[in-house]
Amino acid sequence: MIPTDHPVRRPRLALIGLLIVVCGVLLAHFVQTAGGIRIQDVRFTGTNGTPMSAHLYVPPGATAKTPAPGILAVHGYFNSREAQSGFAIEYARRGYVVLALDQTGHGYSAPPAFANAFGGIDGLKYLRSLDIVDKDNVGLEGHSMGGWTVVNAAAAMPDAYKALVLEGSSTGKPFAPEGSPQFPRNLAVVFSRYDEFPGVMWQVPTAAEVTGSKKLQAVFGTDGTVEPGRVYGSLESGTARVLHTPAITHPMDHISPTAIGHSIDWFQRTLRGGTPRPANDQTWYWKETGTFVALIGLAVFVLGVFNALLSLPAFAPLRTDPPAGTQPRGARWWSTLVFGAVVPALTFLPLCRLGGTLLPASTWLPQQFTNEIAFWALCNAVIILAASRLTGPAAGPLLRQPLRALAIAAATFSITYALVATVQFVFNLDFRIWFIAFKPMSRWQASAFPVYLLVFAVFFTVALRSLHTALTPAMASVGGQVLVSIAALAGGFAVFLCLQYGLMLATHSMLEFHMFDGLRTIISINFLPLMSFVAIVSTLAYRRCGHHLPGALISAAFVAWYVVVGQATQAG
Repeated sequence: MIPTDHPVRRPRLALIGLLIVVCGVLLAHFVQTAGGIRIQDVRFTGTNGTPMSAHLYVPPGATAKTPAPGILAVHGYFNSREAQSGFAIEYARRGYVVLALDQTGHGYSAPPAFANAFGGIDGLKYLRSLDIVDKDNVGLEGHSMGGWTVVNAAAAMPDAYKALVLEGSSTGKPFAPEGSPQFPRNLAVVFSRYDEFPGVMWQVPTAAEVTGSKKLQAVFGTDGTVEPGRVYGSLESGTARVLHTPAITHPMDHISPTAIGHSIDWFQRTLRGGTPRPANDQTWYWKETGTFVALIGLAVFVLGVFNALLSLPAFAPLRTDPPAGTQPRGARWWSTLVFGAVVPALTFLPLCRLGGTLLPASTWLPQQFTNEIAFWALCNAVIILAASRLTGPAAGPLLRQPLRALAIAAATFSITYALVATVQFVFNLDFRIWFIAFKPMSRWQASAFPVYLLVFAVFFTVALRSLHTALTPAMASVGGQVLVSIAALAGGFAVFLCLQYGLMLATHSMLEFHMFDGLRTIISINFLPLMSFVAIVSTLAYRRCGHHLPGALISAAFVAWYVVVGQATQAG
C-alpha cells in the first residue's frame, strides 16, 4: 500500500474531489435547465439606486410575442435567491417566468437588510418590466420574511398581481400590512405544523393551533376554526383563501415536495397560461442532490489541495510524521471531551443574546447575527483557555513556520474559492444542501470578511490547540481521531438540536427565552456539518503537520466565509 505522503498520491485526492464536484454540478445543471429552461443572473437598480440581484428562470415558450405568466419568488431571512430554487424550477417547468430575488442585504443585493420593503416592490416592478411576462397573470410567493416582502409588494402595487402564496409567513405585524378578506388577492397560506414562529406570524402559542388563530380567521373572513384544504371566498373575485399545514418545520418548507406542491397547485388554479402538470410531478430534488454531491466534493477538494500544497518545496518544512496516539483515555480525558462538547452548545443561546445586545450591527461589524456568533466564539475561547489552565493539557510543539501555515491556509482557501466562483459564473449554481451553502461573497460581504476572519482565527487557534493536544492523541488511528474531533466540536450541538426538536415533536414548542431563540436554534443546525468539516480538516492537517495551527487557520477562513455569505447584512 502506498503511504499517504507518497508523491504519487499527493494530487490524487484533489482530483477525486474535483471529479465529484463536476459530477454534482452537471447533474444540478441539467436538472434545472431541463426542457430548455434558461437561468440568468440579473442585476438591476432598485429604490434609491440600490443594486439588486436575482435569478431569472425563463421557460422556452416565453417570448415577447408569447408572454408567459410570471412569479416573483422570495427567500426568507439569512438566505438568498438559491434557497428558492425548488419552487423556481417547478414553476419554470410549468411555463412560468420566475424571478428568484435576493432581498436587500442578502446575497448580492445591497444592504441594509429590511430597506425598501425588503426589495420586493423593486422585484415586482422588474418582473413586470420584462416583455416576456404576461402582466395580467403574475403571482407572488415568499417564504418566512420573504412572505412579508411579497405582501409589501402586493400592498404597494395592488393591481400588479393575481395570486399570492405565503410559505411559513403571514400578513400584518411585525413587518407587513394587515390582511383582510379582500387583501391579499387569492391567498394561499402554507404553515407547517411544527413551524418555529407561530407567535410572530399568527399570534398563537404553537403552530398546531394556527387554525384557531384570530389573526388568520380575520384574513379568511370567518369566525370559526379555519379548515385546512378548504377554499374560502371566491377565485373569480380575488378573495379566495386556503390553508395547508404540512407536518414539517419552518426551514423544511424549502425542501418539502408537499409544501412546494401546494404552491404549484394554487398558481395553476389562479394564473392563466403555462403548461399544467400534476403538483406531485417534481424534479427539483435532483438538482438539490447534485449541489449536495458537489458540496461533498468541495470538502474532499479542500483536503486534496492542502495535501498537494504540502508536497511543494515552499511548504515541505511543515510536514512531519503523524503524532503517535499514546495518551490514556481515563476519567480526565472523558471529562475533557464532555466539557469541550457541552459548553459551546450550552452557552450558545445566552451568549448570542448577550452578543446581540453588546455588538449591534455597525460599519465594521455589519451583520447582526454574525456578531452574535463571533461574540459566542470569543467567549468560548476564553472559557477554553481558562479550563486549559485548570486541567493543564500539554501545550504541544511550537510551530517553527507560522508564516508558512498562514500561507498554506490562504492558498488552500483561494484555490477552493476560485473553483466555487467558476461554477457560479458558468452554471449559476452554488454548493449547497438545504440552506447550508458556499457561494462567492458579494462586495459588501467581502469587505466584512477580514474582521470576522480574525475572530474565528482566534477561536479555532484556541479550540483546536486544546482538541489536538488533549484529546485526539489518545486515538492511534486517523479514523478514531476524526471521530473524537467530530464528537468534541459537533456532539454538543447534536444533543442540543435533538432536545429542541424532540420537544417540538412532543409538545409543538421548544425551549425559548427570547423572541429570536427559535431563529438561533435554526442557525445552530449549521454547526453540525460545519464543525464536522472543521473536525475532519483540522485532524488531517494535524496528522500531516504535527501542529494545530495550519488546520485552525484553514478552518477559520472557511467558517468565516460560510457565515458571512449565509447571514443578512444589516448595516449599509
